[in-house]
Amino acid sequence: MFIVRHKNIFLGIGLFLTLVSLGAIVRPGLDLGIDFSGGTLIEFSYQAGFQPSVENLRETLAEAGFERVIVQPTGENGILLRLPHISDADRQKISTALSNASSGSVTLENLTSIGPVIGSELKRKSIYAITGVILLIVLYITYAFRKVSQPVMSWKYGLIAVVTLLHDVIVPSGFYVLYSSLTGAEVDLLFVTALMAVLGFSVHDTIIVFDRIRENLAKNVGRDSFPEIVGKSLRETFTRSVTTSFTVVLTLLALIFFGGPQTVHFSVLLLVGIIAGTYSSLCIASPLLIFMEARQRRSSPRRS
Repeated sequence: MFIVRHKNIFLGIGLFLTLVSLGAIVRPGLDLGIDFSGGTLIEFSYQAGFQPSVENLRETLAEAGFERVIVQPTGENGILLRLPHISDADRQKISTALSNASSGSVTLENLTSIGPVIGSELKRKSIYAITGVILLIVLYITYAFRKVSQPVMSWKYGLIAVVTLLHDVIVPSGFYVLYSSLTGAEVDLLFVTALMAVLGFSVHDTIIVFDRIRENLAKNVGRDSFPEIVGKSLRETFTRSVTTSFTVVLTLLALIFFGGPQTVHFSVLLLVGIIAGTYSSLCIASPLLIFMEARQRRSSPRRS
């Protein structure tokens, strides 16, 4: 399998993308939305048939001095605004701007202020959720491969899963920093949801490959070398993994180009995460197994 033969190149690409993405996350950093930094949610409703387009509302609000605002349609005639903390005077300016954007009547339905304490709590819980998912996945893999002791111990399969999952979190997050600088997208709860979905998809793909390696190890006791078994397992699962990911990619592309504006950022992040997860499952996890087996083999004579 060409991935096994050129494993150093594939691992180098994964390491490079991880370091670049990590640098982007550290500086300039992720642009946190009001879900995490605090802000204001305002919901308006227009008279039926008089609701302006989202693009028109964005332009109107920008002209009124509110450029950092996320406009989302809700229901048939509703509009949801997500923006930083505002005063009563600013709220009145927004109401006036929205009224001027339509010849119909505008009604304020709801106004919610999210304080920084609630935002910090959501941020902390999101980190706990992602960390907890990774730990549970590692424990499951270690248990599922508990009968595999040679040539790589079962807990090392879990350790490699951690490395690949960190790659699958860092790379999409780093990409999102660049994407945010171009589009103004912010990190919200949908960002966390997308990362959780990527983790589940990626580990499923990784377990498929690992499970085929386990099966081939049992069938080829004493015949083929470990790199040959890994290469054979990758060859047997490669088409399935790429095909599954490709169908998901097509769906996400349809959402990006034909879906509503409220799902575009979520779909873009999920698209990058699916591609990164497929790459890590095929081109990082299995080569790392080979490196661990080779290191374990070299150190065995010294222990004896």
